[in-house]
Amino acid sequence: MPYKCLAILLLANSISPYKSMRTKYDPQSADDFLYRLVDFDAINVYYDAIDEINNFSLEAVNNKNIASSKGKDSNFSSSKDFELDARYRAAWGAIRSTVQDVTTNGYLSVMQGLYKQGQQPSTPVLSNNGLGIVEFLRGKTILITGATGFLAKVLVEKILRVQPDVGHLFLLIKANDVGHAKSRVQNEIIQSGLFKNLQSFHGASYERFMESKLSPVVGNLAKDSLGMDVKLTSELQEKVEIIVNSAASTTFDERYDHALNLNTKGAQRVTEFANDCPKLQLLIHVSTAFVNGQRKGVVKERAFKFGCSIANELSASGEEMVPDIDVDKELQFVNGKLDDSPLESPKKLPSLNRNKVEKELQQAMKDLGMQRAKKFGWQDTYVFTKALGEMLVDRTRKHIPVVIIRPSVVESSFKDPFPGWMEGNRMMDPILISYGKGQLPGFLVDPKSVLDVVPVDMVANAMLAAMAQHANKAGLEVYQVASSVVNPLVFFELARMSREHFREHPFMDKLGKPLATPELELYENMDTFMDAVTNCSRSMKESISSSTNAKSILRHKQLILKVKQQAAYLASLYQPYTFYRGRFDTSKTKQLFATMSSQEKEVFGFDVGEIDWDTYIKTIHIPGLRKHVLKGRGSII
Repeated sequence: MPYKCLAILLLANSISPYKSMRTKYDPQSADDFLYRLVDFDAINVYYDAIDEINNFSLEAVNNKNIASSKGKDSNFSSSKDFELDARYRAAWGAIRSTVQDVTTNGYLSVMQGLYKQGQQPSTPVLSNNGLGIVEFLRGKTILITGATGFLAKVLVEKILRVQPDVGHLFLLIKANDVGHAKSRVQNEIIQSGLFKNLQSFHGASYERFMESKLSPVVGNLAKDSLGMDVKLTSELQEKVEIIVNSAASTTFDERYDHALNLNTKGAQRVTEFANDCPKLQLLIHVSTAFVNGQRKGVVKERAFKFGCSIANELSASGEEMVPDIDVDKELQFVNGKLDDSPLESPKKLPSLNRNKVEKELQQAMKDLGMQRAKKFGWQDTYVFTKALGEMLVDRTRKHIPVVIIRPSVVESSFKDPFPGWMEGNRMMDPILISYGKGQLPGFLVDPKSVLDVVPVDMVANAMLAAMAQHANKAGLEVYQVASSVVNPLVFFELARMSREHFREHPFMDKLGKPLATPELELYENMDTFMDAVTNCSRSMKESISSSTNAKSILRHKQLILKVKQQAAYLASLYQPYTFYRGRFDTSKTKQLFATMSSQEKEVFGFDVGEIDWDTYIKTIHIPGLRKHVLKGRGSII
């Protein structure tokens, strides 16, 4: 049917395997040991521990009742990697006899049993080597902007799970009032499926625990003083020790005025707030690796020189240079454009249609952002304004320590709090969904180019490691969390992985029949891509020409026109990324990882070199996309 050719329609409308753990423990109680397993979330540990325990004398495991096991002051016998006394053996005997489905939830059910017996597990104790991340988080007061966003929520969950004794997390929420902010935290964080492990762990006390650790703060980075009143600002500044700024507009072609206000000026406002926090130990500013714009080759982890233009870096000898970027004048330039709008001139407005003028202004601002970005060497408004934001953070900071985290395309979780969690369609996901439904025969992409992807939990872990490493250390550091150098995912391989997944686990139509997935054509230039779209449109026209329903014919013709327009628009928007020539160096990020202890690397891992893309795409990411974003619609996996 020709509607299969409507690849682009869905796009237009929708824009581990775990390593076994072999670490030495210094056990203090069965509670601690079990709690560490919750953090590691490594299924193999369960079986290995059971086998290890069974090597001990059988008499030692007779008592399977954890409640009646002996106290914490017992002596420990030692053997191989573990030092375990009868309490450990009894505890594991109970686990083996009661937990049939060995999953994270299985661990948590055991933990709930310990809670009910009044044996509250203590915070996991990692070795003294490494960064000491868990202990660093103890008692800390942290302010997080963009807290209801994809990455920030994973960060919040991880902090609360590995260190329940964290001091307090203040979450800056864009809301009408405090009641609205509390409602957003309740609906988007506390009740989120992301936190199901914590819910299971704490049981009936979950909401009480969350409310004791989280406080919503009404604020807005697009407003002066972060949209907070003077009293609240002062109170927060007296308490906050760590600030994580993850708020941003990530729309590629956002209105220039809006993107400048949030991504650029917003970054400056957060830094100004941080300068006045007497207890501040670190500001973490979340950026994107694509702030490197149209740079090619291996791109180092370096801060921007204020006002630098990537276009000048890339210009050939003798070519005319563009002026350095004057961020202040750029803001004035945009404000001048807004002042010239009829919306700012009430006397002119009565003769105009206000809605029409608003749409024209919106489009003008979107076009302006893309024009300015490309003039200075960036591919779109989003990455351009984020780059300007980095420049302002560096210029505005006084003596406060700053870490800039630059992740590439952030996708579903690799491990924590469980594999495959995600929220909303990320960059590559509309393409995967459309293809899986048999509606995407091809897309504009260089088959040999690389899609730089990193799982969201690895980004959160890198942020926590950077916190522990750079707190109270003056200066500005940049870390790129990316895969294109150490473990590249090539587009033609992604196409193969997607095809193999959907042929084994196809989407189903309304009648329960599997949807066929065609070979995914990868078009290497815009002309051939648009020719394919035109051919699809032509076949669609032929299929509806026999219809006698005039309204139906008109509706289909309008749809065909919209598809062609949206196909050209999306292909143009994505082209800088599907033909991207930069590769993000992660040398400093790897050095940060190397400073961690072996146990920390298990709990806070962010070594993207260990990812098996075949396994991740086919068994973690696409199933996670279907479960958490599509809510299982059309799926039988």
